[in-house]
Amino acid sequence: MADAAELAVSELLANVIRHVPGRRCGICFLLQPGGVRVEVSDRCPRLPVPGAGDTLAEGGRGLLLVEAVTDRWGVTPHPAGGGKTVWFECLCPLTVKSVALPSNRGV
Repeated sequence: MADAAELAVSELLANVIRHVPGRRCGICFLLQPGGVRVEVSDRCPRLPVPGAGDTLAEGGRGLLLVEAVTDRWGVTPHPAGGGKTVWFECLCPLTVKSVALPSNRGV
């Protein structure tokens, strides 16, 4: 899960650098039961569009990668054209249960 989240974050930040005037954004990491949600927000009203996957193109694969390595992703426009938040979620393949270990007291 960590590798997938790392790749997806780097792709979303690369999109900010390439497409957002001023290259400014906010990022939020939300730990959730069973996974993580990451949100990257900016003030650019243009919504991202996944590339066509042209193998000869220099760019245009970032959101395709995000889609491939995450469990869910999407875009939430801000009201009145004030920007957007691009987000993704990565879920843990296994939920680790807590196990009580025996106490060493009295040994």
